Amino acid sequence: MAGHRIELRDVGHRYRGRGADVDALTGVDLTIEPGEFVSVVGPSGCGKTTVLQILAGFLQPSSGVATVGGDAIAGPSPDRGVVFQQPNLYPWKSVRDNVALGPQLRGAGRRERHEIADRHLALVGLSDFGDAAPYELSGGMQQRTQIARVLANDPDVLLMDEPFGALDALTRERLQDELLRIWRGSGKTVVFVTHSVEEAAYLGTRVLVMSPRPGRVVLDEPVPFDPDTRDAALRLDPAFAEFRRHVGERIGSYA
Repeated sequence: MAGHRIELRDVGHRYRGRGADVDALTGVDLTIEPGEFVSVVGPSGCGKTTVLQILAGFLQPSSGVATVGGDAIAGPSPDRGVVFQQPNLYPWKSVRDNVALGPQLRGAGRRERHEIADRHLALVGLSDFGDAAPYELSGGMQQRTQIARVLANDPDVLLMDEPFGALDALTRERLQDELLRIWRGSGKTVVFVTHSVEEAAYLGTRVLVMSPRPGRVVLDEPVPFDPDTRDAALRLDPAFAEFRRHVGERIGSYA
């Protein structure tokens, strides 16, 4: 599946409720090429997470079709790794054993899976914490552990649902830079859902804006900054502020 295109064609999704049904998405058309970093932003309740859950295979669309490499997404797959807002680590396992869980489930022996875990802990800057318990780590370190655990499965696609939303501003910026470094080095496709226009603009090669419910894509904009040279200076660049304003205005037009 490596290098395959992701497509949503006329995708809609309706949640069945005890009262009225809720249309979360309608007519979503989207193509994501291999290796892109696509940020998805929009007002609360616009269906950003629903799109991610459809791409992950957790939900089936009520209408339309979602495909990877031309094949309909029928359910979860190790080729599509999901990073949630909360780290969701197993507290009774060490940091290393949390990261090694995927290789263990695939049948890797103890030595092999620990080598895989240690390699990915080094990738996220946690080489010294493999023997620690998750509760001994800060929130940012726990989130890096979750990212390492997903990467240890070597998915082609990373689906990230507001993974930095609960972190303080300094830690959030640090992990944004860490994620960009990992993405540049891996060539993986990333779909990143966020409420933050600044985060969407800083991370993405494209920014998608979704309308209020029922959500649809109302802006699909390439980010006009080289992803290989993004750093703290970019956040202060007037051109970056102008791009943020442009994206924010499109969201605000639906407020």
